Amino acid sequence: MKTFLKVIATLVVLGVVALLAFIFVPVQRSAPTEQLAADWQPQPGQGEYVLNASDCVACHTADGGAPLAGGRPIESPMGTIWSTNITPDPETGIGNWSYDDFRAALVDGLAPGGRHLYPAMPYENYRLMKEEDIRALYAYMMAEVPAVKNAVQETSLDFPFNMRFGIRAWNWLALTHAPGFTPAGSSEIADRGQYLVEGPGHCAACHSPRSPFMAQDGVTVADDHFLAGGVVGGWNAPALRGAASEIGKWSTGDLAAYLATGRNSHSTANGEMGLVVEHSLQHLTDADNIAIAAFLKGIDGDAGEVPQTLAAAGPTAMPPAEADAAGADTTAMLTEASPDMPLGARLYLDNCSGCHFVTGKGAPEIFPELAGNSLVTGSETTPLISVILNGAEVPSSAKRPMVLRMQGYGKRLSDSEVAELATFVRTAWGNDAGAVTAADVAAVRKASATH
Repeated sequence: MKTFLKVIATLVVLGVVALLAFIFVPVQRSAPTEQLAADWQPQPGQGEYVLNASDCVACHTADGGAPLAGGRPIESPMGTIWSTNITPDPETGIGNWSYDDFRAALVDGLAPGGRHLYPAMPYENYRLMKEEDIRALYAYMMAEVPAVKNAVQETSLDFPFNMRFGIRAWNWLALTHAPGFTPAGSSEIADRGQYLVEGPGHCAACHSPRSPFMAQDGVTVADDHFLAGGVVGGWNAPALRGAASEIGKWSTGDLAAYLATGRNSHSTANGEMGLVVEHSLQHLTDADNIAIAAFLKGIDGDAGEVPQTLAAAGPTAMPPAEADAAGADTTAMLTEASPDMPLGARLYLDNCSGCHFVTGKGAPEIFPELAGNSLVTGSETTPLISVILNGAEVPSSAKRPMVLRMQGYGKRLSDSEVAELATFVRTAWGNDAGAVTAADVAAVRKASATH
């Protein structure tokens, strides 16, 4: 009942603000933050690089579809939003857009004619991009991206979210940052990382919490809740700063390696982060991934030793990590393998210990740690249940070309067994997370069957 009343109150407030915005706030495009020379031309490859840094492919490409031709469903609290075709096709894409049209979409969330884009398009973040990067991106999109004729399904949300003029009110409340990038000035490398994180990389779109109005509660490093953790499609986007941050235990080199390859000695990337690595981060230079890592590590203090380069391409071999003090009791219990162990522990030995070992430390760059892993201990249990049921995959990258696949156990384990196993790993090796129920598993299994 409280949740219902909260939703109603939020809608009433939005309605009042929408009316005021509609009456008093004209629809207008932001002016450029800097003037480029009339003969300015992007550097060779600059536009494609900005495209990769902005991770456009991940959202604007449907499963099995042509790159950037749209049609990917994006789940939101408002309903399903279908990504648009952003190839230069003049009929179904953006081929007829002027540069000013293109910039307005990125910076203000405005399509030609003043039509408001849903904020699934992260213009809260893209408005912080530099003018030369926006212009370079436009030039690349229009001249080098193949035009694909693909009429994408129209987004149709329930009332009142189908009334796009209400987004004027949302913008009035949410767009609290003026266009343009403001470096913190701590160092050249950190400023570069800050730009990539705040602007094209739009990390806050997932890793910052949401306000009651579903705006990003923390868009820049100057904001209190910037990168303090969020939830995306039922998956935890972990905090990247503060005491709760998993990466606080990693070195700057560890973090940079994770960004570039989707794996390091602690963890592997999957879900939405796997897509980010696959379509965006692996295509950045070593220097830029190191800059991102240095910036993120520096938010809470000293970034420590900043490496000059990342690991070379190709496979690596590392010995398995030893159990630490927090995991000693669990490790001892699993090693003893007593017949009277709890069911969850027995299921772990039978199904998981061959890869993640009795220590829960896994194998560096292959099988992730389970101790302290944000996917394991997060407030949202759907990701862990989904991985147990359906398996997971770490994408190939230039530096780590092998695709890593974990098998699913949905056909082997019942709902109650998956619940016991998930509860065990959420409480083993010093983990302190809540239990998983058979009903939780059944819900995820049912949802998986429909996708």
